[in-house]
Amino acid sequence: MNVLNKIFLTLLIIGGVNWGLIGLFQLDIVAAIFGGMASILSRVVYTLVGISALYCITMLFYDTSDHELAHES
Repeated sequence: MNVLNKIFLTLLIIGGVNWGLIGLFQLDIVAAIFGGMASILSRVVYTLVGISALYCITMLFYDTSDHELAHES
Protein backbone atom coordinates (compact mmCIF):
# COMPACT_ATOMS: atom_id res chain seq x y z
CA MET A 1 0.00 0.00 0.00
CA ASN A 2 1.51 3.31 -1.01
CA VAL A 3 1.69 6.44 1.17
CA LEU A 4 -1.20 8.20 -0.57
CA ASN A 5 -3.48 5.22 0.03
CA LYS A 6 -2.49 5.17 3.71
CA ILE A 7 -3.24 8.90 4.08
CA PHE A 8 -6.65 8.58 2.44
CA LEU A 9 -7.49 5.46 4.44
CA THR A 10 -6.49 7.20 7.69
CA LEU A 11 -8.72 10.18 6.86
CA LEU A 12 -11.56 7.80 6.05
CA ILE A 13 -11.13 6.03 9.40
CA ILE A 14 -11.17 9.40 11.19
CA GLY A 15 -14.41 10.25 9.40
CA GLY A 16 -15.94 6.89 10.24
CA VAL A 17 -15.05 7.20 13.91
CA ASN A 18 -16.44 10.73 13.93
CA TRP A 19 -19.74 9.54 12.42
CA GLY A 20 -19.86 6.73 14.98
CA LEU A 21 -19.46 9.24 17.79
CA ILE A 22 -22.17 11.43 16.27
CA GLY A 23 -24.54 8.48 16.02
CA LEU A 24 -23.88 7.09 19.48
CA PHE A 25 -23.26 10.17 21.58
CA GLN A 26 -24.23 13.18 19.42
CA LEU A 27 -20.57 14.23 19.70
CA ASP A 28 -18.92 15.69 16.61
CA ILE A 29 -15.28 15.48 17.62
CA VAL A 30 -14.06 17.31 14.50
CA ALA A 31 -16.35 20.25 15.25
CA ALA A 32 -15.34 20.17 18.91
CA ILE A 33 -11.65 20.31 18.06
CA PHE A 34 -11.83 22.90 15.29
CA GLY A 35 -14.43 25.33 16.63
CA GLY A 36 -17.79 24.21 15.30
CA MET A 37 -19.21 22.62 12.18
CA ALA A 38 -19.15 25.86 10.21
CA SER A 39 -15.51 26.73 10.93
CA ILE A 40 -13.12 26.68 8.00
CA LEU A 41 -10.90 24.00 9.58
CA SER A 42 -13.84 21.68 10.23
CA ARG A 43 -15.07 22.13 6.69
CA VAL A 44 -11.58 21.35 5.37
CA VAL A 45 -11.47 18.13 7.41
CA TYR A 46 -14.99 17.14 6.27
CA THR A 47 -14.02 17.84 2.65
CA LEU A 48 -10.79 15.81 2.92
CA VAL A 49 -12.72 12.89 4.43
CA GLY A 50 -15.23 13.07 1.56
CA ILE A 51 -12.47 13.15 -1.05
CA SER A 52 -10.79 10.25 0.73
CA ALA A 53 -14.00 8.21 0.54
CA LEU A 54 -14.29 8.86 -3.19
CA TYR A 55 -10.67 7.92 -3.73
CA CYS A 56 -10.99 4.74 -1.63
CA ILE A 57 -13.76 3.53 -3.93
CA THR A 58 -10.99 2.85 -6.45
CA MET A 59 -9.42 0.41 -3.96
CA LEU A 60 -12.36 -1.92 -4.58
CA PHE A 61 -11.08 -2.46 -8.10
CA TYR A 62 -7.40 -3.12 -7.32
CA ASP A 63 -6.07 -6.40 -8.62
CA THR A 64 -4.46 -7.91 -5.54
CA SER A 65 -3.96 -11.41 -6.91
CA ASP A 66 -0.35 -10.68 -7.95
CA HIS A 67 0.43 -9.24 -4.52
CA GLU A 68 -1.16 -12.16 -2.68
CA LEU A 69 0.73 -14.73 -4.77
CA ALA A 70 4.06 -13.06 -4.01
CA HIS A 71 3.50 -13.49 -0.26
CA GLU A 72 2.43 -17.13 -0.54
CA SER A 73 5.69 -18.36 -2.04
